[in-house]
Parts: sequence; structure tokens; C-alpha cells
Amino acid sequence: MAIKAGDKAPDFELKDNHGRTVRLSDFRGRSNVLLVFYPFAFTGVCTGELGELRDNLPRFADRDTQLLAVSNDSIHTLRVFAEQEGLEYPLLSDFWPHGEVSRAYGVFDEAKGCAVRGSFVIDQEGVVRWTVVNGLPDARDLNEYVAALDTL
Repeated sequence: MAIKAGDKAPDFELKDNHGRTVRLSDFRGRSNVLLVFYPFAFTGVCTGELGELRDNLPRFADRDTQLLAVSNDSIHTLRVFAEQEGLEYPLLSDFWPHGEVSRAYGVFDEAKGCAVRGSFVIDQEGVVRWTVVNGLPDARDLNEYVAALDTL
């Protein structure tokens, strides 16, 4: 079961597509976070969603929000994917221990071995303010993210 609005966001430490360590707590008191879990790099719906986020980065920056995208792919896969798709925001690897952060947020599909499409708006105090969880084939609506951020 996914965590809900009002819950404290579970802190995590993951490597990004460049091998750098990223902690959710690093953003506390500095910026909001849009945390987006997606199943796999190089798949149609995921590539479309992450490209739409790339094309709308100013909408998040204008709302003092750091975008973090998480999948269960390795950092090496994420590095190639980011380069190929021109993704300049952090792609975080929840590869090992496999799905640990996805499980903490309640969005890991045990049968498929990957995260479902879960998104979480986290405020500067580390509290989840908005969530949406979609199944694997169902893309999310970018405008819903922006509307949720506008309520902070």
C-alpha cells in the first residue's frame, strides 16, 4: 500500500545516473521534491513520461521543486538512457537492494519486479502532500503535478 498525503516521506539514499549519492533529506528546508517512480528505462510509456518532464522542467523550478525519478534499473542503464533522451534531472537507481525504496513508498510490484507509476509531492519539511499511483500501462498527467505543487 502506497504512503499517503500527510505521511512523513521515508528518507532514502540512492545513486544517480552519474554515480552520485542523492538523499531525500538533502532537500529538506531547501526545496520541495517531486518523486516519480517508473517501471523501466527505454520503455514506451516511461520514455514518454520522462521526456514530458524534461520538456517542462521550468514549471518545477518556478515552484521551487526538485524532480527525482526512480526506477529499479542499474545506474549504468540510467546513464545511457539519460544521455539518449537528454534527461538532465537525476535518475535514481533503486537496483540494489532491489526495490528497497520502491517498497518503502509502497509502489513495488513483487510479481513484476519493478516499481509501478507512483508519484509523490514532498514539501520542504519532508511531508508527503500529494500522491498518485497508476498501473504499469497508465501514464500520469503532468498538469496534476503542477496543480499539486501550486497548493504548497
